Amino acid sequence: MQKHNFSAGPCVLPKEVIQKASEALLDFDNGLSLIEISHRSKSFVDVMEQARSLALELLGLEGKGYKALFLQGGASMQFLMVAQNLLEQKAAYLNTGTWADKAIKEAKIYADIIEVASSKDANYNYIPKGFDIPEDLDYFHCTSNNTIFGTQMKSFPNSPIPLVCDMSSDIFSRTLDFSQFDLIYAGAQKNMGPAGTTLIIVKEDILGKVSRKIPSMLDYKVHIDKSSMFNTPPVFAVYTSMLTMQWLKDLGGIKAIEQENDKKARLMYSEIDLNPLFKGFAAKEDRSDMNATFTLVNEDLKETFDTMWKEAGINGLSGHRSVGGYRASMYNALSLDSVKVLVEVMNELESKA
Repeated sequence: MQKHNFSAGPCVLPKEVIQKASEALLDFDNGLSLIEISHRSKSFVDVMEQARSLALELLGLEGKGYKALFLQGGASMQFLMVAQNLLEQKAAYLNTGTWADKAIKEAKIYADIIEVASSKDANYNYIPKGFDIPEDLDYFHCTSNNTIFGTQMKSFPNSPIPLVCDMSSDIFSRTLDFSQFDLIYAGAQKNMGPAGTTLIIVKEDILGKVSRKIPSMLDYKVHIDKSSMFNTPPVFAVYTSMLTMQWLKDLGGIKAIEQENDKKARLMYSEIDLNPLFKGFAAKEDRSDMNATFTLVNEDLKETFDTMWKEAGINGLSGHRSVGGYRASMYNALSLDSVKVLVEVMNELESKA
């Protein structure tokens, strides 16, 4: 039976990417596996260079003063690294969910943090709007897509200070003017590759302005100088991310995948809104195109619905404990056909109820 993977992360990947990555595990370089060759070999250095180049190309940031890095530690490490490298006196944060809240906690280790707005009062089911960003702070940090709660920033403020964004769960999914951001970071396992590496896109001219000594492993400038090879990189995660970015480029880039993502989201939310057995969690104007969160109106139907979607080959639909209900994660590699299968199951439940 075909599986329809709605898991929030690690994400669904293109079948051809998984095929190529598996072949590289067996034979990548003249009979040697990808995971046993030297990371300093030309074969892998070329992979790293291609991955970094593809990231900038897809985002339209080539030749604009940005560097791409592939590092370890996940997005959670970036909560700390952003503050280490950029926070001198005070920074502004927008609190839109669990991961934004954790980023604030890490930054508070170093200095005062101003929370310009928060949606915590409504269990993060909306994106705050109309807030002011002070001009005398070091940077403004936001989270573009909130995986757990199913909300997404549809626009970004015109920030008078460097704009930092955690794009872990919607990187490469929609067209934006990425040059408005001074630093972007994204864990690979949400929309780009397997767990194990994190993409950082940083404008070089914002670095080197803090007075503290930064440990080498946490210093963006060190990693830039060493071309993401300061220490042994996560070779399989970088290679698979490179394959996924090449797959996206071959499809026509972000603009092409955005059209597919829009179709999937419209189909999914249409069913949530029209089917009286379900209700959406997130405010309609802030709904995520990547993660649709919804619940049953009548919890007595839960056992029946759970059995139905599992029998249909659907995987990873259960919602996060913070929200409950269900979460359909529709990342780039999830097909429209998979969304149609889920919608058909929801329709069938309505006919039975």
